[in-house]
Amino acid sequence: MIAAVLAAIAISTARAPAQGMPSPFVQEVLVKSILLTLNDAVAADNFTVMHAKISKPFREQFPPDKLRAVFKDLIDKRAVFDAVVAKPIVPDGDAKIDENGVLRLKGRFETTPKQVKYQLGFIASDGQWKLSGITIDIE
Repeated sequence: MIAAVLAAIAISTARAPAQGMPSPFVQEVLVKSILLTLNDAVAADNFTVMHAKISKPFREQFPPDKLRAVFKDLIDKRAVFDAVVAKPIVPDGDAKIDENGVLRLKGRFETTPKQVKYQLGFIASDGQWKLSGITIDIE
C-alpha cells in the first residue's frame, strides 16, 4: 500500500547534448546525492541549495518557493530518509538514456519501516548530469 506520494515533478526538455551512460558507481552517486539534498532541504525547510544543484530548465520552472510547495507534504510530515546513504540501490530496470537525452534512473531503497522509491531524470549540463525530474514515493 502506498502510504504517501510525496512529490512528483517533471519537465519537458529539449534534446540534450549527447553524453555517455554513467557507470553504476556514478549512477549511485547521482541518486544518493539528490535524495540527500532533498532530505536536507526538507529538514531545514529551505530549498535554496537543492535549487542550485538542479538543471537550468528545472531551476527556471521551479524556483525555491515552488520547490517548497511541491514538497510541502514531506515538510509537514517531517520526513527523514537519509538512511538511503547506507543502503544499496535496488534498481527497477536498467538505467537508460531516452530519445531526448534524459538519463532515467528508477529504483528503491529497502529502508525501514518504509521503502523509499524514486524515479529520477537527469540531463547533461556543463559536462555533468543535473536533475531534470523527480518522483519520490514512500510505502
